[in-house]
Amino acid sequence: MVFSLTKRELPEPELDALLRRVLGSPLAAHVELTDGMFNTAYRLTAADGREVVLKVAPPTGVPLLTYERDLMRTEALVFGLMADRGVPAPRVLLHEDGLLVMTALRGTPWHAAELSDAERAALRRELGGIVRRLHGVTGDSFGYVQGPGGATWREAFGNMVAAVLADADRFGVELPDVRPAFAARAHLLDEVTSPVLVHFDLWEGNVFVADGRVEGIIDPERAFFGDPLAEVVSVALFTEPDEDYLAGYGVAGFTAAERARIALYRAYLCLVMIVEGVPRGYTGEEREAHVAFFRAKLAEYLEL
Repeated sequence: MVFSLTKRELPEPELDALLRRVLGSPLAAHVELTDGMFNTAYRLTAADGREVVLKVAPPTGVPLLTYERDLMRTEALVFGLMADRGVPAPRVLLHEDGLLVMTALRGTPWHAAELSDAERAALRRELGGIVRRLHGVTGDSFGYVQGPGGATWREAFGNMVAAVLADADRFGVELPDVRPAFAARAHLLDEVTSPVLVHFDLWEGNVFVADGRVEGIIDPERAFFGDPLAEVVSVALFTEPDEDYLAGYGVAGFTAAERARIALYRAYLCLVMIVEGVPRGYTGEEREAHVAFFRAKLAEYLEL
């Protein structure tokens, strides 16, 4: 189980009352899903055998990063946009008062599935096509739904970076002076003229597989409207995207300017990962090792 001060548990009577309201059936069993690092999540089984997943937003008053405020509203909105585009995902059954109830996927998170090399290659190609479909969704402005945002991608991404740096100051996290490195590359962001929906958390733990296919994508709460290249950050987490994924997406590779933009987005993720552990209360040797890794990667991506 991942400990985080952002997690809020609900007693069994509340789970039962909620399930009766959503499905019209009493609660037969429940289990907390412990892989998540922000919200509390439960798999609820009704007396008639139906199953749903419940996510519970953090308690009121818990310190959060700027972009983390009202993430559940973003998740519910993006699930709807994904459904409209034919992107496989759970279906939202209820969203209110910091609670999100959705249909339960029956498969297995990709990172926990036993797959042959051929199966993995086929899934990567399929995921590339799904992400391409996801990127067919566009918005009216750039940035996070809940903010920060901006009229252009350069402005929005600059505000996103500024917000996490302000969060670092607020929580007493020391960082190298990254502003000049971001500013020197900011002109590259002007190539992005359409605000495309980016999931930004598409590591294999958020992709469910069943019967050799992608069953559904979960946890779009960190999504924003911006550069589709930013998706590479989590689809190829701290590594290079593979040929199967690129073939499924429909690209052969990236230009030097595109690689420079991807490096900026990777650096932004590193900043988030370094800062978020403080308000969440992460401690211990494992946390220290993670922070050291993210700091080294931050320096690599920004050539500090």
